[in-house]
Formats: sequence, structure tokens, C-alpha cells
Amino acid sequence: MSVTKSSRVHERYLNPWQLLRLGGGALLVATGAVHLDLYLTGYDSIPTIGWLFLLQIVSAFTLAAATIGFTSRILCGAGAGFFASTLTGYLWSLRIGLFGFREVRTTAGIAAGLVEILGFTTLAVFATRPDRAQTSASPTATRHPIDQSALLAGRWVSGVLALLAATTFALSLSDTGAAPTNTAGSAVVKVTTIHGVSVLTNAHGDTLYWFAPDTSTASHCYGTCAAYWPPLTGDPVAGPGVIITGSLSTLKRSDGALQVTYDGHPLYTYVGDAAPGQASGNRIHLNGGEWYEMKESK
Repeated sequence: MSVTKSSRVHERYLNPWQLLRLGGGALLVATGAVHLDLYLTGYDSIPTIGWLFLLQIVSAFTLAAATIGFTSRILCGAGAGFFASTLTGYLWSLRIGLFGFREVRTTAGIAAGLVEILGFTTLAVFATRPDRAQTSASPTATRHPIDQSALLAGRWVSGVLALLAATTFALSLSDTGAAPTNTAGSAVVKVTTIHGVSVLTNAHGDTLYWFAPDTSTASHCYGTCAAYWPPLTGDPVAGPGVIITGSLSTLKRSDGALQVTYDGHPLYTYVGDAAPGQASGNRIHLNGGEWYEMKESK
């Protein structure tokens, strides 16, 4: 009796197909953990995106528990679909923008993308495995014949989607991932009214921001931070017909570029602003500190 039970346990949990399922569940935990870390370090303050991240985290851990706890094609198919939708959202926000927020290429984003491609492939393979594998893995379960042509079609579709996802992801990584900053010439500063408040903008009308951890002599926004918040660099010049009442100056960044300051605050734009006249970066906590639109001094 004990030998039979041991054999069944080994057959149910340790055969290659079930290890594939458990691996998919572990990858769901991994993507949930990455998004949880991002959520706790600033994404919770981004309008709409914060709630979507919270939904993603809850869904990832719930599906992980379900796929690990139960041998089910449907649950694994749902997990594969979850990976596909999460990756699609990431690539869309990276290339175009999503709900007014545009993502940039980061180490965490690359890691999450790789996990999602691998997770989709793993769970899709399990969900479309040959019917005889399910029969041998669950000898006590009620056996329902599955249309083999449907499984074959599912395998082809999954393979095409996995290849398409990997190709699109690779092409996305070929981008620089950060908006360019001018290291020479003039940096035109204008004043515009956004939501009834007079704020500074660059020459294109993009809102300028200041970062709470900065000082009048040093910027604390580099690396990934500077990818989200490109510094305004160059020699500051007021736009035609614009009267700037505050003090425009510069400070030298670690790369030698001169960053524009206003009343002692280094200035930045924000990749989350999809068009001039937006100020979606105002009063959010991201990349280690609070960000505020740069109001024109009175």
C-alpha cells in the first residue's frame, strides 16, 4: 500500500509535465514579486498604473497558488494568458504609453519581461500537452477525452505567440530607453498655465519638475531615475516674450552636462507626460523621492 501511494505521489508531482507546471507557478510568483517591489518603491503613486500594478500582484500570487495546487489545463492556460497580457501591457507602455504613463527600459523591466516570456511558454506547453500525459499524471481523476486537433492548434498558436513576444521584446530592448538630453546650446524655458497654475515648461511645452532630494548644487537623479526624469540641460534662456521672475542658473552633473536650475531647484521633464500641457508627474513618489511641478515664482 505504501509503495503504491509513494508511486502515485511521485507520478503526480515529480514527472516532467508536473515539474513544468510547478515551474510555471514559480515564475508567476517571480513576476508578482517584481511588480510588488516596483509598487512599493513608487508605482503605487502613479494614477491608474498603481491600481493596475496592485491587481497584477494579487492575480499573479493567486494564479501561482492555483497552478501549483491543482493539475489543471484551464488554470495553466489562464496563467499563460496572464503572462501574455502582462507582457503586452509592458511593451505597450514602453513603446507608446499607457494611461498617460510611458515606461522606460530598466533592469527590473527586462527581468520581468524575460520571466513573462518564459512563464507563458512553460504554462502554454503544459496546457496543450498530449492528452495521455494528463491521464498518466492523474490516474484517479475522471478522464474526459480531449480533441487532439484542438491541442495541436493550441500548440501552434502558443508557439507563434511565444516567438512573436520574444521578437517584439528583443526589438524593444534595442531602443536607448531614455529621452535624449541636450548637452550643449540653449535650454529654452517658458511659462504656461496647467490646471490653473503657472508652471515652467521647456521649449516643447513639456512641464518641468523639481526633485525633493536635490540641492541647489547637486542632482540626485541619475541612472534609471534620469531615464524617467530627463534633466533639462544647456544654457537657460527665457522664451520669446516670456518674463521669468525667478532665478535661472545651472549646475554641473557628474557627466559634465550643465543642468538648468530655477530658484536653486534642478529641472527635469517626465516621460509620463505624453503631450504638452500635462503634469502627470506632479506630487508622485518615484525613484527615491517626491516630484513636483515647477511653479513660476510670484
